[in-house]
Amino acid sequence: MLLPGATLGVLGGGQLGRMFTLAARVMGYKVVVLDPDVQSPAGQVADIHLKAAYTDAAALLHMGNLCDAVTTEFENVPADSLEMLAKHCFVAPSPAAVAVAQDRLLEKSRAREFGCDTAPFANIEDEGELVAAWARIDGPALLKTRRFGYDGKGQARVDDLDSLVAAFDHLGRVPCLLEGRLDLKQEVSVVLARNARGDIAFFPVAENRHRHGILDISVVPAQVPEELAARARDMAGHIAAGLDYVGVMAVEFFVLADGRIVFNEMAPRPHNSGHYTLDACATDQFQQQVRALAGLPLGDSRLLTPVVMVNILGDIWRPEPAWDRLLAHPGVQLHLYGKAEARPGRKMGHYNCLASSVDAAIALAQTTRAELGIGG
Repeated sequence: MLLPGATLGVLGGGQLGRMFTLAARVMGYKVVVLDPDVQSPAGQVADIHLKAAYTDAAALLHMGNLCDAVTTEFENVPADSLEMLAKHCFVAPSPAAVAVAQDRLLEKSRAREFGCDTAPFANIEDEGELVAAWARIDGPALLKTRRFGYDGKGQARVDDLDSLVAAFDHLGRVPCLLEGRLDLKQEVSVVLARNARGDIAFFPVAENRHRHGILDISVVPAQVPEELAARARDMAGHIAAGLDYVGVMAVEFFVLADGRIVFNEMAPRPHNSGHYTLDACATDQFQQQVRALAGLPLGDSRLLTPVVMVNILGDIWRPEPAWDRLLAHPGVQLHLYGKAEARPGRKMGHYNCLASSVDAAIALAQTTRAELGIGG
C-alpha cells in the first residue's frame, strides 16, 4: 500500500493524465509525467515533467527510479516501455492487459472467452485474405485497423468487395478486422475500478451519443432497463477479472434493436464517458485510478445526481466560446484541459450538467450546447 507522500507516475500527458495528476496531488501524492510534448496538459500540473519519447530508455529508467508505481493514460504506449518500467516499479494496468486493448483481434477474442457476444468479425492480415473475409462476413460491414483506431479513425464502411479492396488500400494495407454491421439502438459504457485484491467498484452505466464518430454527450444514468445495465456491469467485471486488471477500465457495449447487448471495445484507462464522475459521484474515476494504483481500498462510486456530460471540441473556438453564457447556469461544472491550440475535432474540455432528473439534465445540455454552438 502506497500512502500519501509516495510518488506516482503516468505515461502520457494529455487530459486524462492531467486529471489523474490533479487527483493524485490533491490526495497528497507526488506525480511524475513522461510525455514528449513541452506543453503537455499533465506536465503543466505535475511535480516533474520528463520531456522525452515513450521509448527513451534513459527517461524510462529515470522514471522507474523516481516512482513507486506507474500507470498510463492511453493504450498505445509501446509494450517494451511498460516492460522496462515494470523491472523498477509497480506498473498497472499490466503490460499484458494493455496489449489486449491495443489490438482489436485480441480484444474481441478475449471478450468472447470471457462470455461476451461481439459483432461477427474476420481477421485480415494481407490482401490475399480479403475475398475470404468478405465471403464470411458479407455486407454492409466496417473495416477497422487492428491497432491505433479511436474516435472513428482507422475505419471505413464497406458495402461490396470492391469497396473493401479500396478501403484496405486506403487504410495502408495494415492488419484489419472486417466487422459485420449491427442493428444498433444505443451505445452504453461501463467504467469500473479494480484493485490488486480483486475488489471491483462499478460506476453507473452511461448512455453515449456520438457525432461524427466522436463522443458528444453521455447521459447518466443510462436510459436502459436495469436488467440490461446489470448485464453490462457483469460482462465488464468478467473482462476485468479475466485480465487480472488493476486500475480503471472502460468497456463499451452496443445495445441492439432486439435487446441484445454486445461488446464493442475496452479502454485500459479512465474514459471520456466517465468524466461525469468528476462532479456527480462520491468518488471520481481519477481518484479511483489513484486508489487502485496505490493499493488502497476503492472509493464509493455511487451516483449523487443525474448528469449529462458534454464534450467541448476545438470546432467552437471562434475565437473563444461564450463561457459567460455557459457559466450563467448554476448546474454546469466546466473542465478545460489546458491545451494551447484549438483544432477541429480536438477535445479541449467538457462540462457536466447536473440536475434533479435525467430529463432536466438533458434539457440543460441541449440549451447550453445551442448557446455554445455545439452541433450547429
